[in-house]
Amino acid sequence: MKGLELSERFYYECGEAMIKQSFAEIEQYLAIGLVGSGSECFGYDDEISQDHDFEPGFCIFLPDENLVDSRTEFALERAYAKLPQEFMGYKRSRLSPVGGNRHGVMRIADFFKKKTGDENADIPTEGWFCLSEQFPAEATNGKLFCDNLGKMTELREKIAYMPEDLRLKKLAGNLLLMGQSGQYNYSRCAKRGESAAAQLAVGEFVNSALKVIFLLNKKYMPYYKWTFRALKELTVLADLYDELEYLISSPNSQNEVIKKQEIIEKISYRVIEELREQKLTKVNSNDLEWHAYAVNDCIKDGNIRNLNILHAV
Repeated sequence: MKGLELSERFYYECGEAMIKQSFAEIEQYLAIGLVGSGSECFGYDDEISQDHDFEPGFCIFLPDENLVDSRTEFALERAYAKLPQEFMGYKRSRLSPVGGNRHGVMRIADFFKKKTGDENADIPTEGWFCLSEQFPAEATNGKLFCDNLGKMTELREKIAYMPEDLRLKKLAGNLLLMGQSGQYNYSRCAKRGESAAAQLAVGEFVNSALKVIFLLNKKYMPYYKWTFRALKELTVLADLYDELEYLISSPNSQNEVIKKQEIIEKISYRVIEELREQKLTKVNSNDLEWHAYAVNDCIKDGNIRNLNILHAV
């Protein structure tokens, strides 16, 4: 069973009645669901995932203390802890008294402070440059089973995706890295017989290409171990999965190098085609570096546009 389904069933069969019977006076302020860290929040969990942090559980999000005070919060935490310790054959974990729990009672402000650096998910420009995309991805994933106040939904929608100028700055920088590592450095390292350096270069190319593909899809790239899994779900360039996987999983013999160079150029060409489709470049070249600067020129905010092209990467 998937963790999200387990969580939802646990809430409706065990948690909902507890809230309605014992906390009816604050039910109107609660948001409940499964959101945050963990493969189950993205729907990527499987049998292997169940070896840690997998349990029947859900999140109860509270607004500020002027609506739900700390005494009520404590009572709700105790009531949540007393829910059945086993459900559908799965055992619950004990909650940590010092916080850091993935499930249970938490303040909306604390959740967004942890994920975005701000209680109201107001992320300044420089904050977006410093923020790993995995964190807004975790703040907007999963499912809310209910959001009676609407605050949780409002903040999730606010950061559903990054501002356009930030996307373009990240896109420009990663396009430049794709060109440097794949179209230039990989072949030079391979010609010198530096297999390890060549593999580092091709790894850099794949990492930058993945970031570019997610940016072209306007989707946050999740934690690295789920990136290829998430790639399959994208609308644009998801069919490059096999080529990207091959680049980082094959050796660097003479024949392999030739094949890898061909794949790098194929991926680069497909990316350039998509840039043209999104009207982000008019450059007549197969050199990714030129397209990187064309994308940077599309940035409307002069302060962002004039930053070093690699500022966002």
